[in-house]
Amino acid sequence: MKTKHIATLLICIVSITLQAQNALQNFLNEPALRHANISFLLQDSQTGKAISQHNPNTLATPASVTKLFTTATALELYGGDYRFTTTLETDGTLLPDGTLQGNLYIVGSGDPTMGSFKHGDRSFLFTWLKKVKQYGIKRIEGKVIADISFFDPEAINAQWIWEDIGNYYAPGISALSYMDNTLHIQLQSGPIGTTPKITKVTPEIDGLEFENHLKCTHVTFDSAYVHGIPLHNKRFLFGAIPSNKGVFGLKGDIPNPALLLAQHFTQLLREASVNVTQEADYTFRRDTTREVIYTHYSPCLRDIVWEINQKSNNHYAEHLFRHLGSQMGIPASANHSIATIKSYWRTRIWDDTYFIADGSGLSPLNAISATTFVRLIHYMTQQSTHKEDFLYSLPTAGKSGTLTSFLRGTYLEGHLQAKSGTTRRIKSYGGIIRTPEGKNYTFAIIVNNATCSPRNLQYLIQKLLKDVCSENR
Repeated sequence: MKTKHIATLLICIVSITLQAQNALQNFLNEPALRHANISFLLQDSQTGKAISQHNPNTLATPASVTKLFTTATALELYGGDYRFTTTLETDGTLLPDGTLQGNLYIVGSGDPTMGSFKHGDRSFLFTWLKKVKQYGIKRIEGKVIADISFFDPEAINAQWIWEDIGNYYAPGISALSYMDNTLHIQLQSGPIGTTPKITKVTPEIDGLEFENHLKCTHVTFDSAYVHGIPLHNKRFLFGAIPSNKGVFGLKGDIPNPALLLAQHFTQLLREASVNVTQEADYTFRRDTTREVIYTHYSPCLRDIVWEINQKSNNHYAEHLFRHLGSQMGIPASANHSIATIKSYWRTRIWDDTYFIADGSGLSPLNAISATTFVRLIHYMTQQSTHKEDFLYSLPTAGKSGTLTSFLRGTYLEGHLQAKSGTTRRIKSYGGIIRTPEGKNYTFAIIVNNATCSPRNLQYLIQKLLKDVCSENR
């Protein structure tokens, strides 16, 4: 190559680098970001070379982008065809007349889809009824008992904050999830200063109590919260709802989804003339000597992972996260889950400098750098045998999931796939970019404590990604 051509090439390389840094510098100079904690890395997916970066190794709180660790680990360990199992088991003797002298158990392993409005068969209890009858059971001299011993009793992650606990987006975790573990509360909004009345609760739960501190105010948005702890039937309502709006909906968590499932199945059995002599119950006592009479299977893991990453479903994510802990032993615990994730990735992304506290990203104690996310995403999109399932789960900019409005109308619409994360004072993204010109990038950006609104911060991040990619055409 002639010296003149080499010099021209070097000038082009320097020019591209300076342009990328100019785009980044413009981003960093925004007044709302001057005191923010930012970790950013955009690298060439083929060469691994950094195209643009700022504090790429700095740990930051990533919110829901944490779900990438949960879903990637699950796909790697189990594969996209994996299905959760829930079994019906008996511990007694079945007499010739169809009387079961003992209990009927529902034994869970963390399937988040039973009775879910998102995925799965919502009529599954009728299938269970049919299988019980086919087994020959006509009467149960005992109980229907929900066995939730696959997970440890710590249904709430100890690293979550009180503001979240008890709300529908942060429900308790149980080896038997039911109806998305979500409670629907219907309120009657009234004049300013009044307390809205609770008019309906779905599903109905025996013994459920509310202490209502809500107020109807001039707010135009829902700032109401439901607080409570798992297995206890008292819920506290705090905050405000818009005044004079008529019927208003609020969602919380079901205190004991496993018990509710056992109660509903007991009721269905009785209605079908299978007499159950005692009331439903639940247990944390594990017993492997029972007889399995039926096995229920969840939808495929790839569909569950799709729901987690496309819709940022915390409920599904936390159940999958806790299920990962069973790799270290049963009952599975959050600490088991963290150990499973760290152990698996230690020799694959050669990075152990991050902190994971949960599977959904709700915990403010999660701390992960842009570099770590880029390494994880690069592995899953370039080296993993589960690449297609992983990519299938990621929202597409301007097209799907949580990225429906992201980069819409720009030249990167349809060319970026990523997981987003948003909580109070946090905005983050991690994924891949395939530009219209055929260039491939892996990126992650985490911004903590910007002083602008989430919408304005999203605009600034969009502009950064668009400008950096545009300048590297």
